[in-house]
Amino acid sequence: MSVMDRAREHIHPVVFPVSSLVIIGFVIFGAAASDTANDVLWEVQGWITDTFGWLFIAAVAFFLIFLFYLVVSQHGKVRLGPDDSRPDYGYLTWFAMLFSAGMGIGLVFWGVAEPIFHFIDAPRAEGGSDAAALDAMVLTFHHWGLGAWSVYAVLGLSLAYFGFRHNLPMTVRSALYPLIGRRIDGWVGNLVDILAIFGTMFGIATSLGLGVAQINAGLNSAFDVPINEGTQILLIVIITIAATISVVTGIDKGIRRLSEVNITLAGLMLLFVAIVGPTILLIGAYVENLGNYVYNFVEMMFWSGSYSADDAGWLSAWTIFYWAWWISWAPFVGSFIARISRGRTIREFILGVLLVPSLVSFAWFTVMGNTAISMQADGSADIYGAMEDAGFDESLAMFALLEELPFPLLTTVVTIFVITVFFVTSSDSGSFVIDMIASGGSLHPPVGMRIFWALSEGAVAAVLLWLGGLSALQAGAIATGLPFTVVLIVVVLGIFKGLHSERDGVTLDDVVASPLFEGPGESEARSQRPTPQPGPGDDSTSGQA
Repeated sequence: MSVMDRAREHIHPVVFPVSSLVIIGFVIFGAAASDTANDVLWEVQGWITDTFGWLFIAAVAFFLIFLFYLVVSQHGKVRLGPDDSRPDYGYLTWFAMLFSAGMGIGLVFWGVAEPIFHFIDAPRAEGGSDAAALDAMVLTFHHWGLGAWSVYAVLGLSLAYFGFRHNLPMTVRSALYPLIGRRIDGWVGNLVDILAIFGTMFGIATSLGLGVAQINAGLNSAFDVPINEGTQILLIVIITIAATISVVTGIDKGIRRLSEVNITLAGLMLLFVAIVGPTILLIGAYVENLGNYVYNFVEMMFWSGSYSADDAGWLSAWTIFYWAWWISWAPFVGSFIARISRGRTIREFILGVLLVPSLVSFAWFTVMGNTAISMQADGSADIYGAMEDAGFDESLAMFALLEELPFPLLTTVVTIFVITVFFVTSSDSGSFVIDMIASGGSLHPPVGMRIFWALSEGAVAAVLLWLGGLSALQAGAIATGLPFTVVLIVVVLGIFKGLHSERDGVTLDDVVASPLFEGPGESEARSQRPTPQPGPGDDSTSGQA
């Protein structure tokens, strides 16, 4: 079979052309009419945050409540695959892969910047005070903890459950099967998958934009490379090429090995700062930060700023942006962690996805954030001032901290490398997921199409940076997060109905086999449904990943 024949066989006749044409149209429009495109993005962001900020907050709280219910219920024993299936990857490899794909770039970018911002410009305490320092870490934990990972867990669980246990295509539309039956093969399913591709594309583009901005800041700190959009777009081109090379090598030879190397380097970097920084303070701070996060958890989760205009503005700039960003990333990270989670129980999946990455993220923010706050408070460094002097450029914060620690050049170079590899793994994983959706759920999408999506991600990130830097990236993430919030709520209903039908001994086909759901050709279409056969030995050198 020729490459073109294989591509045609795996291309969804609606999802791929519509999503690719709209994305290409956005790139052309953004490049040709940058001012207009930037204005449109800002207007859309303002309307969404003012009108639907409450929806993002309520949705994330709803996802967490639903996941907690599954963990403590009998559904937690259900395996994501046949009853005799077992995980394809060990715990360490599993954690490294989902963590690198899920938040790598963001942690390095915001590890110092966000705690310092909340410490100086404190929303709920006097800026620069001890109370502000404590609240800064609690708010940072809130944005990067259980709420964020609940978004990924909901979609990842749905895809793994319906894909591996019920042999439905590994696409978002499959979660709707218990609700609408074979109508998922029609326009509703196509629309859901197209929204998933848009969310993945713009979510990754936002993270890639953050990554190149910080790489540029690191190169400036170490080698005086100028900080400007031209340099950052050149970096996108270079690193997108590296990501494309990684795409060709597949999950086991590409993403898996890069993830393991990068998580090791990030761990060494964390250990270095913890040792040369205020070590005893950091140990105590981690314990206290965790305790305060748990104590304030419910209040923060439902905090919507209804009683204060200042609170509402702060939430729009921070919490609502984060929730929209995570939701726009959900198709990407959810699909990827589903793909690597076959054989795990629902309880094991939820606890692993929620707790382990959150605790590691908390350790990262404690070491980086509390070290930076301590130095800012005692006057040994002015990290906030460095960002302020550069027009509040958050990408400088990490390197401003490293300059005050031993071996600044070495640690800066290592940080640049870590960000670059996170960049590559994010783009690589995202290309795989988008192609999987655009091919109708194939677990082995053709390499050529993944290359196309990897290049598209770089192009969208470059255009968003050209339009307005990080603010345009933020607006794009929020714009794509809104419609997919509704999709995720429906996904939860699909999981609930599917699990309850299984508990009652009713098959999914029986659940939807009624006049409300049954359509012409239902039984014939059902009999032709493909059965995915994943395994740990997938190798893209034979056209698989």
